[in-house]
Amino acid sequence: MVKTILPPSHKASSPINLREALEERYLAYALSTITNRALPDARDGLKPVQRRILYGMNLLRLDPAGGFRKCAKIVGDVMGDFHPHGDQAIYETMVRLAQDFAQRYTLVDGQGNFGNIDGDNAAAYRYTEARMTEVAALLLRGIDEEAVDFRASYNGEKDEPVVLPGAFPNLLANGTTGIAVGMATSIPPHNAAELCDAALYMIAHPNATTDQLLHFVPGPDFPTGGTIVESKTSIADAYRTGRGGFRVRAKWAIEDLGKGNWSVIITEIPYLVRKSNLIEKIADLLAERKLPLVADIRDESTEDVRVVIEPRVKTVDPALMMESLFKLTELESRISLNLNVLIDGITPRVVSLSEALRAWIDHRRIVLQRRSRYRLGKIDHRLEILGGLLVVYLNLDEVIRIIREEDDAKTSLIQRFTLTDIQANAILDTRLRSLRKLEEMELRKEFTELSTEKEQIKALLAGDDLQWKTVAWEIREVRKTFGSETKVGKRRTQFGEVVDIGDFDMTAAMVEREPITVVVSVKGWIRALKGHVTDTSSVQFRGDDTLKQAFLTETTQKLLVLASNGKVFTIEASKLPGGRGFGDPIRILAEIEENAEIVLIWPYEQGIRHLILGADGRGFIVKSDDLTANTKKGKQVLNVDGDVKAAFAVAIMSLSDTVAILGENRKLLVFALDQIPEMSRGKGVRLQKYKDGGVADIKTFVLEQGLTWTDTAGRTFTVKKPELEEWIGSRADAGRLPPKGFPKKNLFTG
Repeated sequence: MVKTILPPSHKASSPINLREALEERYLAYALSTITNRALPDARDGLKPVQRRILYGMNLLRLDPAGGFRKCAKIVGDVMGDFHPHGDQAIYETMVRLAQDFAQRYTLVDGQGNFGNIDGDNAAAYRYTEARMTEVAALLLRGIDEEAVDFRASYNGEKDEPVVLPGAFPNLLANGTTGIAVGMATSIPPHNAAELCDAALYMIAHPNATTDQLLHFVPGPDFPTGGTIVESKTSIADAYRTGRGGFRVRAKWAIEDLGKGNWSVIITEIPYLVRKSNLIEKIADLLAERKLPLVADIRDESTEDVRVVIEPRVKTVDPALMMESLFKLTELESRISLNLNVLIDGITPRVVSLSEALRAWIDHRRIVLQRRSRYRLGKIDHRLEILGGLLVVYLNLDEVIRIIREEDDAKTSLIQRFTLTDIQANAILDTRLRSLRKLEEMELRKEFTELSTEKEQIKALLAGDDLQWKTVAWEIREVRKTFGSETKVGKRRTQFGEVVDIGDFDMTAAMVEREPITVVVSVKGWIRALKGHVTDTSSVQFRGDDTLKQAFLTETTQKLLVLASNGKVFTIEASKLPGGRGFGDPIRILAEIEENAEIVLIWPYEQGIRHLILGADGRGFIVKSDDLTANTKKGKQVLNVDGDVKAAFAVAIMSLSDTVAILGENRKLLVFALDQIPEMSRGKGVRLQKYKDGGVADIKTFVLEQGLTWTDTAGRTFTVKKPELEEWIGSRADAGRLPPKGFPKKNLFTG
C-alpha cells in the first residue's frame, strides 16, 4: 500500500516579507564573516582562527623552550574543541604563522617543510611539528590569570578566550589581510621596536597625533626587506586616514665582473611576491622582447635570495635597466594599507595609526588591572591560610589535643580559635614535619611579603599614573627583546627615491657610444664613417653624386632631417650604414615624400633652439624638443604654401643674438633675434621684405663681436658694430646692399 504524503497545512505556515528575510539573513552572514573570520581584533591583532591555534598550543604546553608536537595533533585539537571550519583552513593558517618570509615576527616555530618564498607548499601536517615562539608566549602571557574574558566554544564543551592579553603589538607588527562581506583589511607588517617607541610616546603624550608618531614609525618593515619608494607625504596621508599604499622595490646591487662587464644582483624582493613566479614572468618578457636592455636572468638563490640579471650590453646604465624592470615586473609592487579592524572585538572601523596604537595600549592597561585583581585575590586567599597556620604555632599543644580527642576536630578548631572553614582545612592538612620552628619563621616572612605586595597592588589599582608607568615598563621590556640592535629587531626595509628617467629611449641605451662622422650626398645618400674624420676629400660617391654636408657626432645621437616640405624627421645615428660603401638613401630611414628634397641634417641637442626659415623669408624660432618625431612619417613644423620650400635651420646659442639675413636681391638686413616669435609649428613671420625672389642666406651672431663672412679663398672678414649701423633695422625691412667686399656668391660662407 502506497502512503500518500499531503502538503503541509496553510495553518502551519505564515507569510513573510522576502526582502526583510533576505536582509536579516544576509546581515547575519555578513556580521559572522566580519567578526568571526576576516577582520582582526585591534587589541591582539589576531583573527579567531589564529587566536584559537595559539590557545590550543598553549593548552598542549608547547612553550618556546619545550618540545615540538605533531601539527596533526595541534590541528585536530583546535578543530575538535574550538574551530569547526576544516583541518586545511587551520593548517594553512598555522603554516603562514610559521613562515619567516610571510610573518615579520613568527608566532609558530615550525620543524619540517613549511614552504618557501618560491611558493612551494608546506608538507602535510602528519610530517611537520611545531611549538610556540617567544612572540606567541608574549601574546598569551597572563591568559591563566583572568586577564581576559572567556566564552563557550562552538559545542559548549570548553571555554575559549575572547581576546589574548597581547603583550606584543601584533596588529601592526605582523599585519594581516582579509576579505569580508562588503569590507576588507590589509595591514602591512611593521618594526616592533618602532611601535614600542611610538606607544611609549603616546603614554607620555596622550593626545599625540599620527604625524607625531611618524617620527617613530616611518613606514612598514617587511620580512623580505626591499626598499619603499613612496613619498613621505603619501605615507603620512595613509597613516592619517587608515587607507593608502606603499610602493616597494627589490633591493639590488652591481657586481663587477672585470673588464668593464657587470651584472645586477637582486638580494631582496617585495613582500608577498613569489620568487619563482617573478623570474618566470621576467623570462617571458625576455622571450617576447619586451626587455631590450636585459640579456638574461637566472636564480642562484640558496637560503638567501640571489637573482642575477645580465645586461644586453655593458654600456647600459644599470639604473636605467632596473627602471625598465620596475615598470614591467613585480620587482616593484604596491602594498595596500587598509586599517580596518574590530574595535573592542565588535565594531569594524578603519582607524589611523594613532588609534590602532591607542587600542593596544588601552588593552594592556585593562589586562594589567585584571591581572592585578586576580593576584590580589590570590594574595588574600594565601594570607587567610597563613593566618590560620600561624594559630597552630601559637597554640600548638591545644591544636594537637583537639585533633586527637575531639570527634569533629574541624568544628572544634573553628569554635575554639575563631577560624574560617578554609583556615581549618589548612590546619588539618598540615603535616607534622612542617611543625618546625624554621617553618614558622618562613610563614611569618611570607605573610609580611604578601602583605607588602597587597598594599602595592592596591596602590596600583587606585592610581592611574602608576598603572601607565607599569604598562610603559612592560613595553620597554618588550622593546629590549626586539630592539634595533637585535638580529630579529633590526629594520629590514629601507627607504629610497625613484630615479626619474623621463621619456628615455630604452633602445638607444643599448647602443655603444662611439664617435662617427656622418656624410650626406647631394642626392640624399647617407652613411657613417668610424671616428671623427675632418678631411672628407677622399670619400667616394656613387656616379656623379657629390658631398652635400658632413659633421661629427656619436652613435648614441639622434639626427634631425629638415625636408623642403617643412617636415622634420628623426633617425638614429646607430642605424646608419657603415662607411665602406656608398651608404643608403635617407628615404629608407624616413618616409620622406617623393616631391620633397632634403634641406639639412644636424645632430639633435636637448635645450637648443633653431631658427626655421622658408625660401620666402618667413620663419620662427622652435625648440629642438619640438622638432623630434616618434615615427618615420616625421613632424610637420614649418607650414609652406605653393612653390615655397623650407630652406634653412639655424642653431641659436642665445636669444640675445642678432640675425643677419641676405636676400637673393643682394640686400642685407640686421635685426635683433628677439623680434622673431617662438613657436612649435606654423608659417612664421616675415623676416625680410622682397619685391622679387627670396632669402639667399641667414646667420645669427653676437652684435658686439661683429658680423663675419668668408670668401672663396677661405679668408675671414669682420664688420664691427659701429660699421653695421646702416644695415641694422627691424624685422621685415628690405635692407641695403652688403658692405664692400662681400662675396659675389651672396653667401656668408664662400
